[in-house]
Amino acid sequence: MLKPTVQTVMTVVVGVMLTVVLAAQETPQSEQEAMYYRYLEFPSLVEGGNVDPHWMADGSSFWYAEGAPANTVIYKVDPKANTKTPLFDTARLRQALTPLLRHEPPYQGPPFETFAFGDNSEQAVKFTVEDKEFILELDTYTITRAPILSEAEKRRWVPQVLPNRFRSISGDLLEELSPDGRWFAGLKDYNLSLRSTYDGRSVQITTDGIEDYQWGDVGWEDETRWARWSPDGFKLAVKKVDIRGVPKIPVVHWLKPTVEVEWVPYPQAGGSVPQTELYVVDIRSKRQVRVDTGEELDQNLFPLVWRPDGSELLFVRLNREYKRLDLMAADPSIGAARVILTETRKTFVRHPPWGRPLGFTLLEDGKRFIWASERHGWEHLYLYSIDGTLIRRLTEGTFPIVKVVAVDEKGGWVYFTAHGDRQRPYDTHLYQVNLAGKDFKRLTEAPGQHESQFSPSKQFFLDRHSSLDRPPLVEVRRADGKLLQTLARANIDALKELGWKPPEEFVVKAADGVTDLYGILYKPYDFDPNKKYPVIERIYAGPQIAYVHRRFTDVGDPNLYALAQLGFIIFMVDGRGTPERGKAFQDVGYGNFGRHEIPDHVAALKQVAATRPYMDLSRVGIFGHSWGGYFAIRALLLAPDVYHVGVASAPAVGEGMEAYIEPYMGLPQKNKEGYAYLSNLPLAGNLKGKLLLIHGTSDISVSFSHTMKMVEALIRVGKPYELVVLPEIPHGFVGTSDRYWRDAIRRYFQEHLKP
Repeated sequence: MLKPTVQTVMTVVVGVMLTVVLAAQETPQSEQEAMYYRYLEFPSLVEGGNVDPHWMADGSSFWYAEGAPANTVIYKVDPKANTKTPLFDTARLRQALTPLLRHEPPYQGPPFETFAFGDNSEQAVKFTVEDKEFILELDTYTITRAPILSEAEKRRWVPQVLPNRFRSISGDLLEELSPDGRWFAGLKDYNLSLRSTYDGRSVQITTDGIEDYQWGDVGWEDETRWARWSPDGFKLAVKKVDIRGVPKIPVVHWLKPTVEVEWVPYPQAGGSVPQTELYVVDIRSKRQVRVDTGEELDQNLFPLVWRPDGSELLFVRLNREYKRLDLMAADPSIGAARVILTETRKTFVRHPPWGRPLGFTLLEDGKRFIWASERHGWEHLYLYSIDGTLIRRLTEGTFPIVKVVAVDEKGGWVYFTAHGDRQRPYDTHLYQVNLAGKDFKRLTEAPGQHESQFSPSKQFFLDRHSSLDRPPLVEVRRADGKLLQTLARANIDALKELGWKPPEEFVVKAADGVTDLYGILYKPYDFDPNKKYPVIERIYAGPQIAYVHRRFTDVGDPNLYALAQLGFIIFMVDGRGTPERGKAFQDVGYGNFGRHEIPDHVAALKQVAATRPYMDLSRVGIFGHSWGGYFAIRALLLAPDVYHVGVASAPAVGEGMEAYIEPYMGLPQKNKEGYAYLSNLPLAGNLKGKLLLIHGTSDISVSFSHTMKMVEALIRVGKPYELVVLPEIPHGFVGTSDRYWRDAIRRYFQEHLKP
């Protein structure tokens, strides 16, 4: 018998591998898997149900585009006449445009979806087709070519993206346009600069900015507006941030031709944090006036708005632990500042997570403002004089205000959203109250989530609303809530063809046996109550947001619908410690992060399953991202007999926490026991189930070091784990990394929970 040669062996191996690959490629997709991939496209299966209003000169009328590119119609809506008519004579428009294009315009309707009126007379519009700009005279339907602008000329009026080291946290920073339209304020080489919209020239305003002590840096706050122009366009309110004392972590760029290491500031709980200064800079003299914000270090400063006459800059000062908030006013000429009002709490003052507004609305007269406060346990509205005198309380009740939507000073009305339905405490409705604090009234009826946008005249509003079982629609209503007409309804025929059914809502008790918790279940398209299904919980549980989906299109995570189609029951619930249910509900977690959340979720899971025998609690998985990743790990460690499989992406682990945990925990120096309990690392030995960790190497929101610490803790106690590393990926997974993340979750649960 001849010995096989190396070449022969390699040929056989390659042949076997090729056969396996081809067999895998030819393996038919199961019906459940096909449905999984279809449901990943959930957003695209919901057509319409949106209106983007472009308000017209009269302050009440608006236009919007409807339909796909092939059959676009641009409508004008006049709420006063209660009419909806096509804005353009499409046939005349297309006929007039054909000679200029030298061919028939594409599609059937107007070959554009957006345009601009030439002036307030609204008799001419400018639009773009095939990268050519045209001007249409609406009285004659004469079309001419607009003057051809160079790329440099076009860029002059477009705000440019600015450098921002914290982009993954606060998003893109853009240049700020001055009120008179003459200048864009920008940042260059750590300094403040201006760019002319007239000729494109740049003017450097400051020269003292250096790396790590620079102008306009938003730091770790959730801001995208980094500068505030004064009403006359001559002054800028800008922060200057000193991060020279802040520790830095390495972000390794593995994929570059030569590996590079970038050092990124990373404030940690109890350690050095950015030092923020607030300035008013005169763009003519380049004079810098530092605002007197007091001697206390580690402050958080939020510029809000200028008074209409430019006499004062209004801003908020928060101490490091967010226990004291001062609304302040600064004299821009000398920097002297006065305190208008102060809010203090034993836990923390409501603050703006994830870009949420600070609850401040300056009235047009510049002499009064509306203030939102949780001082009586629920967020409500108060009317103040600009000198800090409380004029009156506007709203009250055992429910929280969400935000002020509009104020009609002439009519004397305040319009706001709130969770005022005690039977459905997470529903969001529009309400009104007058400035005398009377005639409180709910203006929207249908259960679910209402998002309202008022006309500039404050006489009408658009109401877009939906619920988990009702697709979105958009209505035009009078300011008093009277329905005028329905503009758009979402089409979900594609979903119905898939056998779509809405999630099931439920109410259970928290671990205290008293507090109601609200959640939802997703089920497979072919659900059979006589079968047994493994359960997967999607968790966040962080104190910043209420996470359970409540809108029809709350599908930032279509994984939930998709995973259910593979034969899982998907479970979600908001436990105590989360917002939008009042101060006491959220304060349960203060100083005790990680203590009550998992017991609440376990209690909810067991209660739901007790009346639903199709939920198999011998096969339970859990997954989450960011704080959800932390709690997915914690569930496996605190309740190892309840949760058997977990996937934690970008997880915090508790040790070396970022400074943004301080508002909910206090300083580590004052709460050593709480921070010690917070850590997942000492609990690593409790792991019984399967754990998959996923992390991006360029994450500067929750450092990759968290996952490495968890890995080391598991190794130390001999517990197996699995790890997926996403090179160069930040905290938010995007593009191919997002799809890879979803596939990793799917495979892991399919393998270990065996639906």
